[in-house]
Amino acid sequence: MQTNIPRVDISTLSAYREDDIMISRFAEYLAIHPNLTAPHRHSFFHLLFFTEGGGRHTIDFNHFDVRPYQIYFMTPGQVHSWDFEGQVDGYVVNFSGNFFQSFLLRPEYIGAFSFFNGITTESVINLSSGVQKPVTDLFEDLITQSQQHQVFKEDMLRVLLLRIFITIEQSISLNKPNNTPFQSNPVLSNFQKLIEKNYLETRLPSEYAELLNITPNHLNALCKEHLGMQAGEVIRNRVVLEAKRLLVNLGLSVSEIAYKLNFNDNSYFTKFFKKEVGMSPEVFRKKSISEK
Repeated sequence: MQTNIPRVDISTLSAYREDDIMISRFAEYLAIHPNLTAPHRHSFFHLLFFTEGGGRHTIDFNHFDVRPYQIYFMTPGQVHSWDFEGQVDGYVVNFSGNFFQSFLLRPEYIGAFSFFNGITTESVINLSSGVQKPVTDLFEDLITQSQQHQVFKEDMLRVLLLRIFITIEQSISLNKPNNTPFQSNPVLSNFQKLIEKNYLETRLPSEYAELLNITPNHLNALCKEHLGMQAGEVIRNRVVLEAKRLLVNLGLSVSEIAYKLNFNDNSYFTKFFKKEVGMSPEVFRKKSISEK
């Protein structure tokens, strides 16, 4: 789906015009791309590890204070922005959805990490003291390897990234012994993937239940037990999130957004949004602008 929110591709950010991977120190990255502080979305996976700095960053309308040894992970399509204070540095890595596919037997392997599940509150992690140095050293190795031209260079980058992912996942699992509902239950995991793929056209729980080969009652029971909400609310939450992402873009009218989200008319969209969010799309837009 095309929107007027700036969508950034890896090749536009890389001095080497590589399509699948980009690695940089963050201060250098920010100096070259100062416009990326405004709300934008990526077509790739994005991770940023802060080693110094302050301010805040926003991912899908959730705000986080920047602090040293904080790392955040983003999946393609999420909208974010920055508002930094003072000197900020660290490491930034962008990689395409295809970067690991030729390397791993399981194409969905990356999605098994809890911080790549698209749930914003679980994608921002303050590293514990025990892993701060090991993770920093791995990022330094990434920088070194990315600047060399040796055989199997990209495979070495993949290995280092996987070591970072596994080190962080093992660290946070010590304080979070239970997996997230979408991870621990395969039906809910598939439900989430189906919503992400079909939410513009498919809005009824019964339609998703049919795709999952279960009854609507079973789907609702799973959602109530693990998520504390009905299946219909899970679907509506995804529609609302996309509506919010589009509303922060002043280049689109509310009517155009309603059309992009497959609503029959503007009034129906406005009524839907107000019921779910508690304010009209116009009020949400003004509020978002004032908070920037």
